[in-house]
Amino acid sequence: MLVKAFWIVWNWWFKLPDKIRFLLVGGFNACVQYALYALIIYFWGQQLYQTALILSWVISTFSSFTTQKIFVFCTRGKLKDWLREYIKCLGTWVLAYIINAVILELLVNFLGLNPYIAQIIAISCTTITSYIMMKYFAFKH
Repeated sequence: MLVKAFWIVWNWWFKLPDKIRFLLVGGFNACVQYALYALIIYFWGQQLYQTALILSWVISTFSSFTTQKIFVFCTRGKLKDWLREYIKCLGTWVLAYIINAVILELLVNFLGLNPYIAQIIAISCTTITSYIMMKYFAFKH
């Protein structure tokens, strides 16, 4: 019974368009990254928001790669294919990180927003760029 339910959900999931799967999985990954970011600045202080951003980014890239590969873009292959995709993902994430860091800096230092709120806005702004880069570069079939 449990196995049957699993396959029903699994098949339903992969019938969803990849844009919807990306938003759901990306939303999960963004929540993980944001939670790490928020915890770091909570314990270390809001003045270290850029340090919190880089640390949360580095930690969350591992789960993000796996979930995007398996649950969104459904790519397969040998270990060398996984490594090639991971390197491409890192390139994509570096670009997304730079965009995120610039937006975060502008929102905190020039508009005076709270770093918690600013990061929510910054993540929202990088979502479209991330999707396009992942689909047409990192996980391109």
